[in-house]
Amino acid sequence: MDLGLKDQVVLITGASRGLGYAAVEAFAAEGARLAICSHSAAIESAAEAVRRNYSRPVLAMQADLTRQEDIEGFVAAAAEAYGQIDILVANAGGPRPGNFLEVRASDWEDAFRLTLMSAVHLCYAVAWRMLAQGSGSIVASQSYLVKQPAENLVLSNTIRPAVVGLMKSLANEFGPKGIRVNSIHPGWTSTERVVLLFEDRARRAGTTPEVEAEKILRTVPLGRMATVEEYGRTVAWLASPAASFIHGHALFLDGGIVQAPL
Repeated sequence: MDLGLKDQVVLITGASRGLGYAAVEAFAAEGARLAICSHSAAIESAAEAVRRNYSRPVLAMQADLTRQEDIEGFVAAAAEAYGQIDILVANAGGPRPGNFLEVRASDWEDAFRLTLMSAVHLCYAVAWRMLAQGSGSIVASQSYLVKQPAENLVLSNTIRPAVVGLMKSLANEFGPKGIRVNSIHPGWTSTERVVLLFEDRARRAGTTPEVEAEKILRTVPLGRMATVEEYGRTVAWLASPAASFIHGHALFLDGGIVQAPL
């Protein structure tokens, strides 16, 4: 299927590895022009890999998503380089693990800036440009935790649902003006962050990461974790013109782990 992404300008944050980089590869394979950022200097290596493997233009910047000025600088640089912004994939990783009595007030503030305010500032930065074009697509990457909280992740469990509320609100406001807004919510996916979460669970339970991974897999009806490639293909489709009537939707890429009724 042609997703209609040829030469579309796609901004992806948190893009040096994991889910963010999987999205970068998926959009590059569809012929998009890319602007990517990460807090890590590894973002340039990620960009070089895409240029080498897909022969697509990539603007890469190091940016801290907890800093409004970094976000605005990244979006402005992308707009100057390409003259338009068609798609934003707002991805920011996740807050630190921990139960309520383990995290500090400063952890809440850090998580708020990283998870919610990064999405707010990114949407502010792209919205007026998309409104001027009369078109655009925004996808916020969050987690299945917005419907089914997990142990030892109180910060994610609490703050991620606020991003869904933001996306639903923007869908109502921007839909009539030609901008689609959605969110994607992966379940357990094979990334470095998931490895760290299994290690944290193992430390708490006195087991091993392998034992903790097996516990998780028993809760997934498909019996496995997602691959990053599955995430990349799905977010590219959701953001693309091929999903032109999908709007205000929270798509769960979770292998059936969320059991809550609609």
